[in-house]
Amino acid sequence: MEILQEISTLLQQGRAPKVKELVAQALETGIEPKTILEEGLLSGMNVVGEKFKNNQVFIPEVLIAARAMNMGVEVLKPHLTSGEIEHKGTAVIGTVKGDLHDIGKNLVKLMLEGKGLTVIDLGVDVAPEAFVEKAIEHHADIICCSALLTTTMSEMKNVVEKATEAGIRDQVKIMIGGAPVTQSFCESIGADYYTSDAASCSDVALKICSGTI
Repeated sequence: MEILQEISTLLQQGRAPKVKELVAQALETGIEPKTILEEGLLSGMNVVGEKFKNNQVFIPEVLIAARAMNMGVEVLKPHLTSGEIEHKGTAVIGTVKGDLHDIGKNLVKLMLEGKGLTVIDLGVDVAPEAFVEKAIEHHADIICCSALLTTTMSEMKNVVEKATEAGIRDQVKIMIGGAPVTQSFCESIGADYYTSDAASCSDVALKICSGTI
């Protein structure tokens, strides 16, 4: 449908007011809200995610596109019944204890939401216990830990240990990321997945939630 393609294209360009306008138009013409969400907004955000992964667009473009998506979703929300919003999964996300960096975390959050996941954002300087408590409270599928400092990376190991102590290790996958983090570090602390960028993280997260990984 042409209008859905146009919504997707405008979202990729970050043209929020226009996206908002076209989403309203699409509703008026009788297109299902779920279709507008999936084939217009989410498909546009997927393209942005792929381009970001391939270094064709950068953080500012992603943030602008995400703002356009959020404006479109706001228009759709009253028309979407809870049954129409397919629950793809829940992720608890935060920057580990002692670390106050949040740009990477915020980007991952946007990408996860762009895939249709529910994201519980705990912010920065998050204690290991808090990750686990919130994961239990929200029946999360994934815990995402971010760190930008070599000195705070070790906190990720504590998150894995606390999840094990709480008996949820078989229910929740732990994903880690951040500039100093590596695949070998991930393996050494017993975390499940390491990804090098936000777009890859959202791809893996979606596979975890859909049971295809």
